[in-house]
Amino acid sequence: MSDLNSSPIAPSIASRPDLDWSQVRETILMLNLSMTQIEMALHDSSSSVGELTDSFTSISGALDAIQQVAGNLPDTPAIQSAKIEIANLGTEVGNKVGQAIVAFQFYDRLSQRLSQVCRNLDDLGVLVNDPVRLYNPYAWVALQQKIRSKYVTEDDKHMFDTLMETRDVQKALAEFMKRKREQQPDGDIELF
Repeated sequence: MSDLNSSPIAPSIASRPDLDWSQVRETILMLNLSMTQIEMALHDSSSSVGELTDSFTSISGALDAIQQVAGNLPDTPAIQSAKIEIANLGTEVGNKVGQAIVAFQFYDRLSQRLSQVCRNLDDLGVLVNDPVRLYNPYAWVALQQKIRSKYVTEDDKHMFDTLMETRDVQKALAEFMKRKREQQPDGDIELF
């Protein structure tokens, strides 16, 4: 006589539905897939950005050393023009390094936002997977408040509020972009 409990039963999935199949579990599976893809992309790009950061730090240090050596050269007429050229080129390279650092700050902000999206998707998956909380409006409000509380900038909070109010993603994004343009007309950058 065989033991029915000894053979594992494959879980019900969309490609093999049975009476235990659930669109909720399928939704959670798709959310987890999206989170995994985001996390993999962040991990892969993080090492590249780390290498770039190290390179620009080395470039900046080498630039400082070059300018210091040039500054210590004698002030003869023949060397003076070379010193001026080195100083000008050093300033130009320094400006480019500064621009690269700002770009890294934008990447860092992007990474923070994507990590937050993953945490929010995880929290959503936990709520959706809980049959008691799934149909409880207060649980949904608590999740929304938790998500909003994690936003750092007022622009992000305003975008969230607009989306919750209008239920229109395009309108929330348009409002977000409009506020950004109004707040930074001269190309200023909001650092976090």
